[in-house]
Amino acid sequence: MKRILALPAVFVASLLLPGFLEAAPPERLVIGAEAGKGLAIVDPGNHNQLLWHRPLGAVHDLHLLPNGNFLTQDGWPRVIEVNLAKEIVWEYDATKTNREEGDGKVEIHAYQRFDNGNTMIVESGPGRILEVSPDKTIVKKLPLIVSSPNAHSDTRLVRRLGNGHYLVAHEADQVVKEYDASGKVVWEYPVPLFGKQPAGGHGPEAFGGKCFTAIRLKSGNTLVATGNGHSLLEVTPGKEIVWKVEQNDLPGITLAWVTTVEELANGNLRFGNCHAGPDNPQIIEITKDKEVVWTYKDFTNFGNSLANSLILDGDAAKHLRARLSALAGN
Repeated sequence: MKRILALPAVFVASLLLPGFLEAAPPERLVIGAEAGKGLAIVDPGNHNQLLWHRPLGAVHDLHLLPNGNFLTQDGWPRVIEVNLAKEIVWEYDATKTNREEGDGKVEIHAYQRFDNGNTMIVESGPGRILEVSPDKTIVKKLPLIVSSPNAHSDTRLVRRLGNGHYLVAHEADQVVKEYDASGKVVWEYPVPLFGKQPAGGHGPEAFGGKCFTAIRLKSGNTLVATGNGHSLLEVTPGKEIVWKVEQNDLPGITLAWVTTVEELANGNLRFGNCHAGPDNPQIIEITKDKEVVWTYKDFTNFGNSLANSLILDGDAAKHLRARLSALAGN
């Protein structure tokens, strides 16, 4: 303990677990979206000071747009673009927009703003990927292939790749699929259970293959965040697992629902650890050697259901800080 007390304050602020972690950059900001807790911007280097907050309902996805606004949601059917003044400047309500009489229940768990200004809306229930213009006109529509359509669990996150394909995490079917631009499945990866039996729940005690997201790595491999599989799996195009981190691989940390994941410029991976309880961090950064270099735990501004988060460093963080300061009149 004496050794920890002797460390610089910025290091101590980032030291949430036993061992020596890297200090977070002093300008770092954490942005998180959680149902009930809302959308918040937090300063982790200043005792998790809350800098900005807006209430939200149910939410799974979150983007910081080039114009400085946030693309997120406020309830499962409703995607919103909100500015720092907390004003909604664009919204898409799937219960009212592009619906026909007799259409069943619909939820949205994934969306993405494209460079051309259009927005991808992924509808669970109807099972389709829509690209809509700013006035919400459908400019492209692709069907999703699911075994038993379910408004709450057809998908979790979906991302369009640089080649125009779509990488889809099908939660209920427990499989990641890559659809080409015409909607054809060109690759898929069923999430393995490694001989274990499924178990219910949301916390560390649960188990399954309810994948939350997948990203395409610079290497061309795919990294799957397995949700209640408590793991990250890196798989080749030939579906061989070449790297993984499992529930108890990281000292002092228990993984629960592994949600978002990001490949950083230095090769490190940063990912979300949802429903893991207050003894565990909600955001973790590791090396490919499974060394923990930074963690974030904040059960005041966020809770046990922090499904999506963004980390800003460098110029991006400084710019957002300046905008927040200007908004406050400082």
